[in-house]
Amino acid sequence: MVDKSKLSFQGYRRENGRVGIRNHVVILPLDDLSNAACEAVANNIKGCLAIPHAYGRLQFGADLDLHFRTLIGTGCNPNVAAVIVIGIEPGWTQRVVDGIAATGKPVEGFAIEQHGDINTIARASYRAKQFLQDATEKLREECSIDELWVSTKCGESDTTSGLGSCPTVGNLYDKLDPLGITSCFGETSEITGAEMVCASRAINEEVGKKFLATWQAYMDEVIEPHKTSDLSESQPTKGNIEGGLTTIEEKAFGNLEKIGKTVKYIDVLEPAEAPSKGPGMYFMDTSSAAAECVTLQAAAGFVVHLFPTGQGNVIGNPIEPVIKLSANPRTVRTMGEHIDLDVSGILRREMTLDEAGDALIDVMMRTCNGRLTAAEALGHREFVLTKLYRSA
Repeated sequence: MVDKSKLSFQGYRRENGRVGIRNHVVILPLDDLSNAACEAVANNIKGCLAIPHAYGRLQFGADLDLHFRTLIGTGCNPNVAAVIVIGIEPGWTQRVVDGIAATGKPVEGFAIEQHGDINTIARASYRAKQFLQDATEKLREECSIDELWVSTKCGESDTTSGLGSCPTVGNLYDKLDPLGITSCFGETSEITGAEMVCASRAINEEVGKKFLATWQAYMDEVIEPHKTSDLSESQPTKGNIEGGLTTIEEKAFGNLEKIGKTVKYIDVLEPAEAPSKGPGMYFMDTSSAAAECVTLQAAAGFVVHLFPTGQGNVIGNPIEPVIKLSANPRTVRTMGEHIDLDVSGILRREMTLDEAGDALIDVMMRTCNGRLTAAEALGHREFVLTKLYRSA
């Protein structure tokens, strides 16, 4: 049993009571047209973080709702101290500002229409400078482990993932879930072949049915209408196949090792939806693409991410630190600069799963206290919005 009293960390407490482990001032574009202005502001004011992306024009319906939910959620994430929002026009820009303002954190919006880039960049830069200086005066304070929100997905999986790195994450969850953390897993399409087992891991029959309905909708609305023959080279990917995974079923059962042996998930979330049922594990309907999945989980409020990889994946995120672990000795040798924790000793019988779980807890807590992950140090800031369908 892990001693809860020894798992406190130094975090930033935000205006709404949530706790973050980073202190970013984000320059957030509403749409693709505003990327250049946001990057110019970040260039002017050193220490600010621009997050360019590809969408935000002529979206509608559920796709537009998801766009706003993701942008607002990104600004609301507790790892963000303050936000500058820049958009081409004022209406939608203000919608994002209002959503972020509900947390109480500093946020201001600027529209380019009727002002132009130069004027907008100048005005936004003055405000960003103020936000940044204020943010640098925020102090970390001691926070309890039950205030920590942790997400996970795996990437470039191989045979070592299901045998080593994914069970290591599961071991962490088995130890920390009873202590009150809030956690999340996803990758809807990658559960294919193990969906009934995943449904059985729900806290009750109602939640299990909700998961199966979510999984079936993905099959009915995405996979079946658009597949050609099968999902070869997509699920599993060419990297998965090279690593020894021959079917999506093999990949799915390895994936599920991430949620441990005893944890039951308590609800099923829409993409980028924040948990609302208190501490515990949640399933989120997400793509299995690494950058999309982590972007959605960060937008839901998760502040640290655990990422087991087999063949080696370089994913990072602008606001949620991504901790990489691998049990593949070749990946640790050839891509070691991307790996935060080597658990290849599990396969050599030099490390027990319990020891690996403890080592991951240690790395995670050091990250929460300020240690940069490999992805952060290498400048990986992948931010990819999920788009549901073509724009108008």
